[in-house]
Amino acid sequence: METLDAYDLAILQHLQEDGRLTNTELAQRVGLSAAPCWRRVRALEQAGFIRGYRAEIDRHKIGLGVLAFVRLDAAQIGAASMRGLEQAIRERPEIISCHYISGTGTFELQVVAADLEQFSRFAREVLLHLPNVKDMHTSFSLGEVKAGGALPLAQLKPPRRAC
Repeated sequence: METLDAYDLAILQHLQEDGRLTNTELAQRVGLSAAPCWRRVRALEQAGFIRGYRAEIDRHKIGLGVLAFVRLDAAQIGAASMRGLEQAIRERPEIISCHYISGTGTFELQVVAADLEQFSRFAREVLLHLPNVKDMHTSFSLGEVKAGGALPLAQLKPPRRAC
């Protein structure tokens, strides 16, 4: 599956908006019958365009009122020391996102906690003691403007040919 057509793009868009659509509902929305729609969804999954399905949970409703952005600086950039830090980051459920970054710092983390006291304890007892951490800088979210958004798909549309 090298290129996506209009049906594939429509399927991706609708599933990003509502991953709980039944195959019948999805087929109706994209203008296909159920069987071809199901085959296309399976092909998109097998090709890696769709990596999975999950519920988006409101962190405030489950008592996670603090969202912190934490920049970690690695002490060493060697392969083994970086793998150790990466593995330690993957094992902590409080760390909900981690990215290598350019500029100052090595990693940018998103960390959730119930409150500032819990975050402070996590930072002192866990983050600062992760393997290969040299320094840490933290900023806090004061409110979300946009989060969990769907990915833009316009760049996947083939260019229009001149007549």
